[in-house]
Amino acid sequence: MGQLPDISRPPRLAGLAAFFGGSFDPPHLGHLAVARAARSALSLDAVLFAPVGSQPLKPQGSTAAFEDRLAMTQLAIVGEPGFAISLADAPASSGAPNYTLETLLALRAELTNDGTLFCLMGADSFRGLRHWHRAAEVPFAAQMIVASRPGQSLDDLAAALPAGLGIESAPDLTPDLDRPRSDGSGLDVLGLDVPVSDVSGSDVELRCFRLRNAAGESTPFYLLSGLDVEISATEIRERVRAGSGSELLPVAVADYIRSHNLYQ
Repeated sequence: MGQLPDISRPPRLAGLAAFFGGSFDPPHLGHLAVARAARSALSLDAVLFAPVGSQPLKPQGSTAAFEDRLAMTQLAIVGEPGFAISLADAPASSGAPNYTLETLLALRAELTNDGTLFCLMGADSFRGLRHWHRAAEVPFAAQMIVASRPGQSLDDLAAALPAGLGIESAPDLTPDLDRPRSDGSGLDVLGLDVPVSDVSGSDVELRCFRLRNAAGESTPFYLLSGLDVEISATEIRERVRAGSGSELLPVAVADYIRSHNLYQ
């Protein structure tokens, strides 16, 4: 196994960096598939895996302790170019809940002048976006990258947006495909024939949009369409309790769960 990511100091925020927050309870192969696809699609320099301390929309909390979720996430990303651990969403000493908007604004303040911050999330998280704290401001704090199942329509996307935001296709908005990628791969971007490494066994397409608010401000929005990852952390915990589920996890994470007797 490779060396564990160093969390003794925050990763330097430069270039193109995506914040990838979540419970990671536990981190599974679906999380890795989404992060790999985003890294390839937008030539990301870094994907920051940030286990959350306390989520306002999950008052019951996580099943595993933060320290266990952090350790498992470290193990999950070993050997992945550009993947790093971020403590930006770690438990607050005050016990206050973690709000994504505040985390993104804090990360933006750490960016170098030439840096760009993205917010990466799966389809389920995006569908709940309108319930987030100051939700309409989130896409303007960091450009959003959302993984979706095949055939996601513009109407479906619009229905999930917070009040006051609209969405429109942006065929002129394309990432810089000439930037070198850490894994040598690419994606099919708006019909361009660009090779892609195997990501969850499906054909992934990057679709580009713009979001607009009531003030007329706009921000890019990227959809990883066709990333059909049917893995639920809840299902994994139930399967682990029943003595299975390891095939949905990185090997090191499955070993950690077993050795620490989690989810029993």
